[in-house]
Amino acid sequence: MDITIIGTGNMGRGLATRALAGGHNVTLIGTDREKAQALADELGQGGSGSIQVGESPTGDIVVLAVWYPVSIEVLGQYADQLDGKVVVDITNPIDTDAFEPLKPDAGSGAQELAAAAPDNVNIVKAFNTTFAGTLEPGEVSGHQLDVLIAGDDADAKATVAELVESGGMRAIDTGPLRRAREIEALGYLHMAVQDALGSGYGSAVKLIS
Repeated sequence: MDITIIGTGNMGRGLATRALAGGHNVTLIGTDREKAQALADELGQGGSGSIQVGESPTGDIVVLAVWYPVSIEVLGQYADQLDGKVVVDITNPIDTDAFEPLKPDAGSGAQELAAAAPDNVNIVKAFNTTFAGTLEPGEVSGHQLDVLIAGDDADAKATVAELVESGGMRAIDTGPLRRAREIEALGYLHMAVQDALGSGYGSAVKLIS
């Protein structure tokens, strides 16, 4: 598949690494083209997919690898180029100054995005419980990463699950997009326990059955 990742920070790096490992073609979009190109050059030898820097979201999947406060702004910026695409929201609604969860009026950050998106754009929640440093290897202590997915369109979720599993991770369908509320709460909790764990954001949420 062709994957566009908007954002060239740590999560963008981790997600690009997994997508390339799965054999997908990645286009990076960032506010600083030189930074995006440097990241593309660095990751270009990893995996069997290809990577390039672009200006518009041309991929089958578009990942918003940005902070929650700017996610709707970024969605609006590219709205007319997202026709029929699957848009992945990886954010957690958090007040970064107080490090406390926010309570979006729509119920979750993902539902806010869905309300702001054009009708023919499918929003899928995923990757918000995985840390950037664990995405690069795709595992923690020999255990593959679990990626919790929520969305209202079955085909869109299946497309994201394919991206997840091709990168060596396990996709877990949690249900409709309204489940993003619980996934985002878990994402915040996972961050909140890092001091107690002492893992330096190197832990993973894992479901065992």
